[in-house]
Amino acid sequence: MRRSSLAWLSAGLLSAVAGAQTVNTEAPASAAPPDDPYVWLEDVTGDKALAWVRERNAESKKALEGDLAFKTLEADLLAILDSDEKIPYVDKQGEYYYNFWKDKNHQRGLWRRTTLAEYRKDEPQWETVLDLDALNKAEGENWVWHGADCLRPKEQDAPYVRCLIALSRGGADADVTREFDLSTRQFVKDGFFRPEAKGGLGWIDEDTVYVFTDFGDGTMTSSGYPRIVKEWKRGTPMQDAKVVYEGTDGDMYIAAYRDHTRGYERDFVSRTIAFYNDELYLRGKDGKLVRIDAPNSVNKGAYRDLLTFELREPWSVGGKDYAAGSLLAARLDDYLAGKREMQVVFAPDERSSLAGFGATKDYFFINVLEDVKNRIYLVKPGKDGWTREPLPGVPEFGTVGISAIDDEESNDYFLTVTDYVTPTSLMIGTLGEGKPQPLKQLPAFFDANNLAITQQFATSKDGTKVPYFMVADKAIEKNGKNPTLLYGYGGFEVSLTPGYNAGVGRGWLSQGGVYVVANIRGGGEYGPRWHQAALKRNRLRAYEDFAAVAEDLIAKKITSPKHLGIQGGSNGGLLMGNMTVLYPQLFGAVVCQVPLLDMKRYHKLLAGASWMAEYGDPDKPEEWEFIKAFSPYQNVKPEVDYPPVLFTTSTRDDRVHPGHARKMMAKMKEQEHDVVYYENIEGGHGGAADNRQLAHMQALAYTFLKQKLFVKD
Repeated sequence: MRRSSLAWLSAGLLSAVAGAQTVNTEAPASAAPPDDPYVWLEDVTGDKALAWVRERNAESKKALEGDLAFKTLEADLLAILDSDEKIPYVDKQGEYYYNFWKDKNHQRGLWRRTTLAEYRKDEPQWETVLDLDALNKAEGENWVWHGADCLRPKEQDAPYVRCLIALSRGGADADVTREFDLSTRQFVKDGFFRPEAKGGLGWIDEDTVYVFTDFGDGTMTSSGYPRIVKEWKRGTPMQDAKVVYEGTDGDMYIAAYRDHTRGYERDFVSRTIAFYNDELYLRGKDGKLVRIDAPNSVNKGAYRDLLTFELREPWSVGGKDYAAGSLLAARLDDYLAGKREMQVVFAPDERSSLAGFGATKDYFFINVLEDVKNRIYLVKPGKDGWTREPLPGVPEFGTVGISAIDDEESNDYFLTVTDYVTPTSLMIGTLGEGKPQPLKQLPAFFDANNLAITQQFATSKDGTKVPYFMVADKAIEKNGKNPTLLYGYGGFEVSLTPGYNAGVGRGWLSQGGVYVVANIRGGGEYGPRWHQAALKRNRLRAYEDFAAVAEDLIAKKITSPKHLGIQGGSNGGLLMGNMTVLYPQLFGAVVCQVPLLDMKRYHKLLAGASWMAEYGDPDKPEEWEFIKAFSPYQNVKPEVDYPPVLFTTSTRDDRVHPGHARKMMAKMKEQEHDVVYYENIEGGHGGAADNRQLAHMQALAYTFLKQKLFVKD
C-alpha cells in the first residue's frame, strides 16, 4: 500500500532512491565563504580536489590495508556478500516472481524471474531477464540497478510485457529510465527514455507516462528535485509533453502516479513542499486537480475505496480529536463530498507506534512497534470501529516484516523474521488460514551460540528513558575492558530494529566485540513524538541520548572510553561528528560515513535544502543560533583531544555532498588530530556500487575499530 508521497524519501538519507541529479563538478557559485579555506574541496571531480582524495586514500591504504588481518577479513566479507545462499527476495508480476541478484560472477547483478512452484524449491531454476554486467560490457558503462516499474496489464490473466527500468552511473542517485520489453528481454527501440536526472517515469497506460525530471533551466527545485510533472505520449518529444502540475522553486519534489488497482484506477499528483509537509491531489479524467483536504503534516494515501491518514500531529476533524501517530481511514467518495466520518485503524500509546500497514485481497494488516519490537495484527472495520487480532505464528522478539504477495488476487503474504543473532527467515502464509510456513532461511554466517541479545534503557539528560539493544557473550565479564561498537542514526523518523547483519557478525562480534544499537530520539521508534523531540532547536537531545547510552555502558562496566567505538552514516554521520566534538571523552574511535558535517552550508550542497525541516535554515540568523551548536565543522578545535576518526564517503554521492567529509578531514588533519580518510570513486550514497567495493569499505571500518579498541589496558 502506498503510504505517502514521501515514501522513498523518508528513509531519508539511509538508502538509495531511484532518481536524482547529475553530480555537480564545481563548487556552487554561492560558494566561497571567506572564512572557509577548504571550500575548494566541494569541487567534486575537480583535479585539485581529486588529487587530494587520492593522497588521503593512499594514507588510509597504508594505515589500514597494510594490517595483516585486513585481506582475510575483506575476503570473508566478500564471500558473505557473494554467497549463493542469500535469500532471493522476490516481487510478483503476473505469473512470475522477479528477483535482483548479485554474486561473485555478477557484480552488478542479474534481474531474473521464476515461478512460485520453482521458488519453493531449495535451488530454483531462474530465467535471466537482464544481465547488468553484460549490458555494461556491451555499452561501455558502469550501470547500477535502480529498479523496475512494470505496467499492470488490463486483463487480470494477461502477461506483464513493458517495464520502465532505472539505471544509475556508478551508483549515484542520478539515473536514466529506459523502456524494456519482457517478452523479448530487450530495451524497446525508440521507447520511452528519460535522460540522466533526478526524477522518474511512471506508467499511465501502454502509450502514456508521467514524467517528472529536469526539463531544463528553472525546472528543478532549490533542493535539486523535479518541479514539474508532465503527461507524456509515446512518439512525442518529452519537452512537448503536457504539463500536469508545476510547483515552485521553494518546493521540494513534484511527482504524479496512477493507482492501477482494477476497478479503482485513479491518478494522483503529490506536491512535497518539505519533509513532513506535502499535498496530495486527485486528478480527474478532465485533468482537473482536487486537493485532498487534510493538514500538510498528514501522510495521505488511497487504497481501493478508502483514504488513509497517518497523523504526525494531533488533528481535530469531524468534531473529534485524534492523537499524533494515529492511522485513520475514511471512504474516499464520502470524504470528497465533504463528509468527515473518520475511523481509527490504529491509535498509539506511550510504548507503541505504527511501523507500517497494508492489505491483501480480503484483509488489512498493521505492523506495530511495541518498545521497538514488531507485532503484526489483522484489522477489519466494523459497526463499532476497527478491531484487531494478532497474526498467529509471529515470534515475540525481533524484527518482523509483512507484505502482500498480490493484494488483488489472493490473501497470500510474505513474512520476514530476523534479529541480531538469528539468520533471517522468509515465510509464506495466507491471511485467515493459520500460521505462516517456512520458505527460505539465511545460513549462519557467524557463530552466535554464545551470544545473547538484551534490551536495556539509559536515562538521558532530561530524564527520558532511551532504549538500546546489546549483543554480547552470554558470560560477558563486566570489567570495563570489552571492545564495544555503538551504532546510531536518530533522524527522519527512521527506526533501528534488530536485524541479522552478517558483516557485523564476522567483522565485529566473532572477534570478541560487543555490539550496541541506540534507539535515540530523532528516530521513529515511538512514532512522530520521538522524532519531533529532536527536530531543529532540539537536535542536541539526540546527541544527549546517544551520550546517555555510552555512559550507561561505561557505568555498567560493559566497556570504558578507550574500548568504546561508535559508527553511523549520513544523518548518522552527523551524529558521529557531533559525538566527536561534543563528547570526545567518551570514545576511543569513531567511524563517520557519508556524513553531513558543515551545517552552515549543508542546504547549499546537492539535496541539502530538502532537509531544512529536519535541521533548520542556516541563512536565518535566529535558526543558525541553534544550528551552530550541532555543526561539527564549525566546532572542531585544535586544542581538544579527540578520539581517532575514520571518514568514508563516495565521489558519486550526489545526495550528501562528499565535501562534508573532505573538509572535515582536511581541517582536523591540519589541526593534527588522529584522522584517516577513504573516498570511493563510485558508490553513490550507499558508499559502494558492488559487493567488492562494499566488502572493502566494511573491512576498512572494522580494521580501524579493531586497531583502536582492541588495546590492552
